[in-house]
Amino acid sequence: MGQAPVTPLAIAVLALLEERPMHPYEMYQTLISRREDKLVKVRPGSLYHTVSRLADQELVRAEGVDRAGNRPERTTYRITTRGRDALRNRIAEIVRQPIPEYPVFPVALGELHNLPKPEVLALLRERIGELEIELADSDMLITWAEQRAVPRRYWIALPFTRAMLAAEAAWVKEFVAELDSGALEWEDFDPETGARSEPSGARPAVASTARPPAPDGAVANSVTSFSDDPS
Repeated sequence: MGQAPVTPLAIAVLALLEERPMHPYEMYQTLISRREDKLVKVRPGSLYHTVSRLADQELVRAEGVDRAGNRPERTTYRITTRGRDALRNRIAEIVRQPIPEYPVFPVALGELHNLPKPEVLALLRERIGELEIELADSDMLITWAEQRAVPRRYWIALPFTRAMLAAEAAWVKEFVAELDSGALEWEDFDPETGARSEPSGARPAVASTARPPAPDGAVANSVTSFSDDPS
């Protein structure tokens, strides 16, 4: 059986231990203080579980146990040579090949027609507000790093995530303007009964998906519905 994939949280743990040996609580505090919870979901329970799994895979090893006052014992971990190789290989793999990440927002967009127009507009405007808060937070972090002359290689993810936030905010604002102006037709319906009515304005004719026979020696283009997708 092959080794389990190195998860985003495992990457963060291995990267911390590449800096110096730490115990899990110190790892958690360091990730939070660096705001890396913006990049990866960090929870104490999941972090301890990740460290335990990495130890089982011999990617990290326990180095010693410390006790400070009446606090519980804390096991310090160190990255192994195998863990260092796994870290570098996983980073290279992620950077080299784009893979589907399946974000949930496009799923909701695809089914947004199930909500009435006023609710859609209200929800999207609320999202814009949240995105603008995230943008302001990103700007603050970037300014903080620049003012303290932190080498840019350590916070290169910040301008990337900011660019993604800005692109999403711009798209959602454009979508709201199109929907609010009536340029984008929206089917009206009663959210309680589900009764629907045609949107105002003429609906354009939809071309038939029926395909005429292909001429001899030619390959016809086909239209495959999602339901026909074997995946």
